[in-house]
Amino acid sequence: MRLPLSDRADAGRLLAGRVAALGLDRPLVLALPRGGVAVAGAVARRLDAEMDVLVTRKIGYPRQPELGVGAVAEGGDPVYDEDLMARLGIEPAEMAGTLAAERRELARRVAAYRPGRELPAFAGRDVVVVDDGLATGVTARAALRAVRAGSPRRLVLAVPVGAAETVEAMRREADDVIVLATPWAFRAVGQWYRRFDQLTDADVLALLDRVRGA
Repeated sequence: MRLPLSDRADAGRLLAGRVAALGLDRPLVLALPRGGVAVAGAVARRLDAEMDVLVTRKIGYPRQPELGVGAVAEGGDPVYDEDLMARLGIEPAEMAGTLAAERRELARRVAAYRPGRELPAFAGRDVVVVDDGLATGVTARAALRAVRAGSPRRLVLAVPVGAAETVEAMRREADDVIVLATPWAFRAVGQWYRRFDQLTDADVLALLDRVRGA
């Protein structure tokens, strides 16, 4: 396939065909907001599947918050990049304050995106976790482990683009990993899209309404 991708919606349409080829049974599509929601809509429509969000939050290094050293997903335990934590010389216990702040933001987003509703049950279902790309993979790992704890029948990770090493690591977390491209010199997800706008909570809600309306 040709890179860069046009935008997340176009990536979702391309990804949908690959996921459909798995022949899943009444799948549940879980989008990782915010960017994954814009990809997952096309996948859910192609599969005629129920779609919802699985909220995750990056856990940033306190001295450099944009550097993600871990992630947490709703209903799951925090997951840390052990190699990076070792290089930085920090222990998970030292991240307690940051983790608490991210759990509060996670709860706020759950209330905004899924007010008054619980996550659908995973047990015995085919579940497809969708994001807009994989860089370090720590957020996807947290999401997959949270879903796996709910005993799905089959767990699939679907992303348009990812770092090759990260994609291979995710094969230990999911039963199937669907990725359209693993380009060389991967620095960030956004570099592989022509249009990669930052989405707001309002954008996420509009996308969810569009899928549910369809």
